[in-house]
Amino acid sequence: MGSDTRLEKADPTGDVSVQPVVVVGAGGHAKVIIELIQAQGCYHVVGLIDADPTPRTVLGVRVVGADHDLARVHGSGVHKAFVALGDNRRRLVIGRDLEHIGFEIINAISRAAVISPSAQLGHGVAVMAGAVVNAATTIGDFAIVNTGASIDHDSAIGEGAHIGPGCALAGNVRIGRLACLGVGTSATPGTTVGAGALVGAGACIVRNIPDAAVARGVPARVVNFQQDRERHKHDR
Repeated sequence: MGSDTRLEKADPTGDVSVQPVVVVGAGGHAKVIIELIQAQGCYHVVGLIDADPTPRTVLGVRVVGADHDLARVHGSGVHKAFVALGDNRRRLVIGRDLEHIGFEIINAISRAAVISPSAQLGHGVAVMAGAVVNAATTIGDFAIVNTGASIDHDSAIGEGAHIGPGCALAGNVRIGRLACLGVGTSATPGTTVGAGALVGAGACIVRNIPDAAVARGVPARVVNFQQDRERHKHDR
């Protein structure tokens, strides 16, 4: 690592109630997450961990190391973390590793999102600006509800899943673990998307999509299965 890898745990405003957080990831998704976390007002992002540990800054936050440095960061007194990686499986795996080290995983929730008081969110969840999460919906650990997405009542989003920008899910929709819905996907009431499935942008889900399927179109049709289909059978 380079010489500029120290953590500045103090909030620059001098507010001692603001808690330090380390973010894993330094790409475009991380830029959004940094701004969400800082805007919450109770956290200060003190450093980034990335597969490429070359010292640099992202939105004014320094990259301070790679994955193997996380234990050092925790030992330095930074006990809160967030995983800002777009890859669903990698986000979930690293999130669990952080928990094993002892980090508390926070959520990154936009102040411009609308979340029902009866909705239940896990940890490591990102909810972007303009998103709506309606009554009695559950969002699993390390899931992403991206910009302008809406999820209606009694729906369930599995851990590590990604609901892309502008998606519209009706009531009682089930999205499986590690599934990914592309930009502008819609789902009719009561439909299910299986674990690890990938649904292309603009698709309309009117019937259930099986585990590990690749689907697209209006209505959405299965066109292929992911190469690691057998692996996804256990991702329920």
